[in-house]
Amino acid sequence: MIEVPALMANPEFRHGFFGRRGGWSSGLYDSLNCGFGSNDDPATVARNRTHVATALGMMPQALVTPHQTHSSDVVVLEEPPGNAPRADALVTDRTGIAIGVLTADCVPVLFADAGAEVIAAAHAGWKGALGGIIEATIAAMERLGAARWRIAAAVGPAIQQGSYEVGPEYYDRFIADDPANRRFFAASGREGHHLFDLPGYCAMRLAAAGLGRVDVSGACTCRDEQDYFSYRRATHRGEPDYGRQISAITLGPSGFALGGN
Repeated sequence: MIEVPALMANPEFRHGFFGRRGGWSSGLYDSLNCGFGSNDDPATVARNRTHVATALGMMPQALVTPHQTHSSDVVVLEEPPGNAPRADALVTDRTGIAIGVLTADCVPVLFADAGAEVIAAAHAGWKGALGGIIEATIAAMERLGAARWRIAAAVGPAIQQGSYEVGPEYYDRFIADDPANRRFFAASGREGHHLFDLPGYCAMRLAAAGLGRVDVSGACTCRDEQDYFSYRRATHRGEPDYGRQISAITLGPSGFALGGN
């Protein structure tokens, strides 16, 4: 589990970018696979997620992840829902909930406003990042009282530019949106293809939104097989499936007085 200084302004906040180590899954899913969307044994996935929840000091049922759709949809939670909400970001100002997102190359972003006691977790693939999931998450936090200058954000482990070759359709979309996006593309060894810096692009949008602090992990999910699951690595190898790592944050258990004496 990786913790970052940006999210430690309030010592009661708990968070973690969890990799693939430390769970009970086997084979392709070895070992901390937290994705029910995989073909792993559901009971084992549930056990892995219980480990994550307890590592954050929470009960298993408090951990909520969305049904991700590569959108800019955000859901604000007041309590753990019965079913996974269809969205790519979750926001809350309540204790008793741990919110998280699942990734296997896409960018996980955790947010915290220690002053307003508002947190968020967002899943940013290329489509969601281009479509505004970062800005939509920040706006939802603001509606709960957060202030941009006070929000800290951390970009977690994701596929890095050297491992992320994309076709011309990706390049064309990003350049059409903003010609300055050329800086996030480097020539690859194939004509018409580029290496795309998705984490860097997300960090730029976070900084452009006026956040108080943005930390960026340099860990590559595709390259570092021992520590992370990767959709692209599995696809290149012709593997039938892949696991998902989880990134999560919480204000703490219910009844816990934030900032109390």
